[in-house]
This record gives sequence, structure tokens and C-alpha cells, in this order.
Amino acid sequence: MLRLLLLPALILLAVASHGCFFSKKAPRAKETTAIAADVEESFRKRWVDKRAAELAAQGAVAEAARTQAETEFRDRYGFTRAGQNK
Repeated sequence: MLRLLLLPALILLAVASHGCFFSKKAPRAKETTAIAADVEESFRKRWVDKRAAELAAQGAVAEAARTQAETEFRDRYGFTRAGQNK
């Protein structure tokens, strides 16, 4: 009689303690478009500032250097503010 109860109990315990049941991963936080947009904007600003400074050091007028740097950035990286909602 004890064997008849012990066998189903062991099977039930084995099924219930299956590794996937207890080791589920926590859901990942969803990436937000605001973070992507902030990172993209920060990179664009730093790159343009650095390039404008390089052009100004070569003798370009500050406003013309900044305009050229922004044009070069768009041509080189082709960012379209993809991180922002449209």
C-alpha cells in the first residue's frame, strides 16, 4: 500500500520540481525610445562640438564651422532621430 502511494508522490514531486519551473528568468525591462534619443542626441552634440572646434582651429568662422560640422555628421552617420517616436 505504501509503495502505491509513494510512487505517484515521487512522480508528482519530480514534475513539480522541474528546473524550468523554478528557474524562470525575470522579465527584462523594456527599452524606451527616450533613452535611445538621449544617447543619440548626446553623441551628435559631442561630435559636432569637437568637429566645429577642429574647423575653427583651422581658421573657419565659428558659425560656418558649426554648420559644416552638422552637415558632415548627417552625411557620415545618417542619424534620423530613430530613437524618437514618430
